[in-house]
Amino acid sequence: MHPHISTFYLASVRVRAAELLPWIVALAAFFLFPDFLSLGARILIYILLVLSLDLVIGYAGIVTLGHAAFFGIGAYTAGILSAHFGIKDPLLQLAAAGTVACLVGFGTGLYVLRTSGLTLIMLTLAISALCLEVANKATSWTGGADGLSGVTIAPILGYFRFDLWGKTAYLYSLAVLFVVWWLVRTLLNSPFGASLAGIRDNRTRMEGIGALVNRRLVQVYSISAGIAGLAGALLTQTNQFVGLNALGFELSGEILVMLVLGGVGRLYGAFIGTAAYLIAQDQLAKKFPEDWYLGVGILLVGVTMFARGGLLGALDSLTARLRRALKL
Repeated sequence: MHPHISTFYLASVRVRAAELLPWIVALAAFFLFPDFLSLGARILIYILLVLSLDLVIGYAGIVTLGHAAFFGIGAYTAGILSAHFGIKDPLLQLAAAGTVACLVGFGTGLYVLRTSGLTLIMLTLAISALCLEVANKATSWTGGADGLSGVTIAPILGYFRFDLWGKTAYLYSLAVLFVVWWLVRTLLNSPFGASLAGIRDNRTRMEGIGALVNRRLVQVYSISAGIAGLAGALLTQTNQFVGLNALGFELSGEILVMLVLGGVGRLYGAFIGTAAYLIAQDQLAKKFPEDWYLGVGILLVGVTMFARGGLLGALDSLTARLRRALKL
């Protein structure tokens, strides 16, 4: 590698001080909100899922409405390993769930990524519906509509048991999210990430210069599916139960809303959008149990109309205005 390119690459992956803020907030929340750690763990898991969706939509330009399929595959893989095979080690379950989801993503990606536009959207939706129906019919393995129970998880590394207050689940989910975030961030700042941006912005030009467009898209689709599988396994391990809603279209729609709310193609949009959506959902559901969807809808419409680029885009605009004001 050319020395100038190497220097640029090393500089691009260097962590800025502002990037530490989400992790400082997450660690502070562990001590400041001990009664909300179960909700906090759920937020961290969904951040991981939304991050995987942003990888394909925001950075590769692959529009999908069936991303929940890989989340559900990971969730059921972890649950089946525990309930039917007696494999209770959480890290082994996590690795298996990510691998299975990645392989399914690779297999389906070879087919669906030959298409684009509306056809691609419908195919991803069809695959999700197919996975849902398979899980519904395979009752001996998945529990069908009743869900998969009997899932037990061994202590992490033999020492840290999952407790009723969500302390272990929160820190465990935070650790997994941090590792995946670091890997995704490094990937996006690599030549591979640059090629994804090129494909998203002008696929025809990338094909014209000899880039292996289809191969790149299948690769990132598989990686994204594997990350979604990890998120699904985390949810199974923290809840010790798997339901059909892990594969549902509603979940695919919700995580897309979270991504748009935070900011598509921004890496940290998944953090802000997911936290804002789930906290708003929790609070609105307590005060307006029948109409909380209306509140979330108003929030989304407001952000879409007045905050270009989501909440993160609005924050960037505000920061830029403050800097200009301070210079004046």
